[in-house]
Amino acid sequence: MPFFLLIALAASLGIHAALLFGPEIELSAEAESTPLIAELKPTSKPPPQVETATRPDPQKPAKSRMPRRKEGSVASTTQGLSVPDTSLLALPQTGPEPAVTPPPEPELTPVEARLPAHGMIRYRVDRGDSNFEIGVAQQEWSIVDGHYHLTSVVETTGLIWLFKAIRIEMESRGLITVAGLQPETFAIRRNGQEARETATFDWQNMSVRIADRSEQPLDYGAQDLLSFNYQLGYLPHPEAGGSLSITTGRKYGVYHLEVLGDEVIELPAGTMRTLHLRAPGTNTTELWLAYDYLLLPVKIRHVDAKGDSFVQVATKIQVGDEADGLKPR
Repeated sequence: MPFFLLIALAASLGIHAALLFGPEIELSAEAESTPLIAELKPTSKPPPQVETATRPDPQKPAKSRMPRRKEGSVASTTQGLSVPDTSLLALPQTGPEPAVTPPPEPELTPVEARLPAHGMIRYRVDRGDSNFEIGVAQQEWSIVDGHYHLTSVVETTGLIWLFKAIRIEMESRGLITVAGLQPETFAIRRNGQEARETATFDWQNMSVRIADRSEQPLDYGAQDLLSFNYQLGYLPHPEAGGSLSITTGRKYGVYHLEVLGDEVIELPAGTMRTLHLRAPGTNTTELWLAYDYLLLPVKIRHVDAKGDSFVQVATKIQVGDEADGLKPR
C-alpha cells in the first residue's frame, strides 16, 4: 500500500481509537428495566436460633450446648455460642459443685479466593476482526489478606500512536468475599491525568458516590467497569445470564447480560473453550470467558453506536506461581 494511504488510514484509525479509548468506554444500561437482583444478592444470614433454657434435674449438672453450625458458614469467634443462664448455676446442688467448662470456639472458615494471588492478561487491540493492531492492553491483579487490587492499561501503538497517543488506566480496589469481588474504590486516568470518573462504595450504608455527585442507593453485588470482568466468574451460574449493577465512573445502572453459548476460539494465546456473553445496547460489549483459565476474559469486543468494533484478544496469560514476579502498578 502506498505510504500516503497508510498515513490516511492511520489518521482515520486514530480517530476511531480516540472513540474506543475515550469517553465512550462503557456498557449500555437497560432503560427502565427491573434488575434481577435475586440472582446476584449473596445469601442472607438466617436469624440466630434462640434455645429455651429448661430447669435441669437437680441430680444432674446443667450442660451447655453449642447450636449446630450451618456447613460452609463463616462464624466469628463469639457468634452462635450458647450463654448459660447464671440463675440456674445459682441453684443449690447436692454434692460438690460441678466444674463449668466453656464450650469450644467454633473453627473459622476462611474465604477461599477463586483467583490465584497474582495474575496478568496481555491483549492486542484490533480494529474489528481484521487483525490490524491499533493498540495493546494489559490487566493485572493481586490478592493479599482478602483484599484485591485490579489494574488495566490500554494504549495506542504504531502509526496510530503517532497521530493519537492515548493511554487509559483503570484501577479497582476492594475485598474478596464469599460472593466474589466487593469493590471499594474505582478510578480512571487518561494520559496520566486524573479524570472525573471515580466511584466510592459504602457497603455499610449501602450507597455509592459517582465522581463528585451525591450518594445514591447501592445494590448488592454491584461492580465497577473493571471488576465486573472478573466477577462474572464468581456468579453461581454465569451461563444463565441475568443482570448486574455496574458503575462506569460516570454513571451507575443495571446492565443486562445475554448468553450466546459456548465457543471454541483461536487467539494468539492459544485455542480456548469459552462462554460467550453480551451486554447489548447503544454501545454493545461482548466477552469470551475461558473455561480452562478460571473464566477469565480472554476476548472483549466493543461495538459503538455507529457499528464500528474494536476487539481485545489475549496474547499472553500468566496466573499463580508463574505470575509471582508481577508487581501491581
